[in-house]
Amino acid sequence: MTTEYKLYEPAWCPGCGNFMIRTALKQALEELEIPPHEAVLVSGIGQAAKAPHYIGINGFNGLHGRALPPAIGIKLSNKNLNVIVESGDGDTYGEGGNHFIHAIRRNINIAHFVHDNQIYGLTKGQGSPTTAMGQVTTLHFDGVKSEPLKPLALSLTMGAGFVARAFSGDIPHLVEMMKEAILYKGYAHLDIFQPCVVWNKVNTFAWYKERVYHLPDDYDYTDYDAAYKKAMEFGDRIPIGILYKVEKESYEDKFEFIKDGPPLVNRELNPLDAEKLMRDFM
Repeated sequence: MTTEYKLYEPAWCPGCGNFMIRTALKQALEELEIPPHEAVLVSGIGQAAKAPHYIGINGFNGLHGRALPPAIGIKLSNKNLNVIVESGDGDTYGEGGNHFIHAIRRNINIAHFVHDNQIYGLTKGQGSPTTAMGQVTTLHFDGVKSEPLKPLALSLTMGAGFVARAFSGDIPHLVEMMKEAILYKGYAHLDIFQPCVVWNKVNTFAWYKERVYHLPDDYDYTDYDAAYKKAMEFGDRIPIGILYKVEKESYEDKFEFIKDGPPLVNRELNPLDAEKLMRDFM
């Protein structure tokens, strides 16, 4: 049984941070020895969402902002699959914001990797939910007028049990963060800085490299207050690593017929079993 993940020629711009994220994902899955048929990569719309096209894995490419609903359905249907969501900052925090907060609330057992380039890349450079206020873009030629979303703070506020951040320019660290997220039993939120070399001339690889720093070894990621302070730290210094990690009961484990039985997809379904339900409506 092979655990090798084949790569295919992408249509991303040369130098895009997505290349590094794909490299890290391949390495993380292979180091975890998860065979391709036991993993599913789900996405919405956007440059990040093209990821399932470019790696040999089960994939589902959905609608803009709608990556999480099919991912949740896949996990509940087959609890044995390793379900990973890859979507951009607009796809996740903008169009998909409502699904994002409710996935956290339910604590479904999936790993969510957000390609955060602080811009809308596929649609040519509009400001995204994480674009800095005042930043000039192709649409906001006099500067963005909205305060940027603080995704990790929102994730913590909603009760996420795993909250982390990484940088696509630091592949070894990104691989470790991906592995931790995949192994976490519950909803794992990993925000990944992914520079857009075409449409975001502010948040470049150099910009991130000058600012990101690894959380120290003695950092206590079970300390919620400390995690929230780190989640709000953004500017000249930006922490990367696991900000918060605690054990929580996953959504699917709250249902005995899912937790204790075989995957739903493997169970026999007899249409005649619905007769007793139909009689209630007669």
